[in-house]
Amino acid sequence: MKTKRVKDLMVPLSAYATVSEDATLTDAVAALKQSHEDFDKAKYRHRAVLVLGKDRKLSGKVNLHAIFKALEPKYEDMFSDTGSMHLGFTRKYQKAIFDSVKLWQDPMDQICRKAAQVKVKNFMVTPTEGEMIEPDASLGEAVHQLVLGQYQSLLVVQDKQVVGVLRLTDVAEAVINEILACNR
Repeated sequence: MKTKRVKDLMVPLSAYATVSEDATLTDAVAALKQSHEDFDKAKYRHRAVLVLGKDRKLSGKVNLHAIFKALEPKYEDMFSDTGSMHLGFTRKYQKAIFDSVKLWQDPMDQICRKAAQVKVKNFMVTPTEGEMIEPDASLGEAVHQLVLGQYQSLLVVQDKQVVGVLRLTDVAEAVINEILACNR
């Protein structure tokens, strides 16, 4: 059986939603929504929008967590530089934080105003080296990288250029298919 490579599973950059650094949150969610409508319905929907700089090179990405955090600026004070909180909080403790910090107190109808004002470059996630993988890397290497980094996707980079996105859902589907093929 042929070993699967990242390039066999990745979504090409041309098929991924993109916006410029100067785009607003409204522009980013519109691009994400459009990608859902345009993308092959038999496949999983995109969960991020790639942000391109003036040179058309990747400068960041906007994932669903980044969108929610951009709409509620109080989260900025709660997260460390790594972007995550300590895991293991009980639901009761999480609710206490929600109530004490007064998160999401603005009426939901104010989302439109916020989304139109905030620029993507101010809340996009800048990819780290750990989120990048080569097109010729094996499926096993991709799984390893996704698990250790707890990433939803990896950027596929060739010659210092992003050429695609390897999504956790596509990798999981390939692994599941291999497991099921063993039992036939």
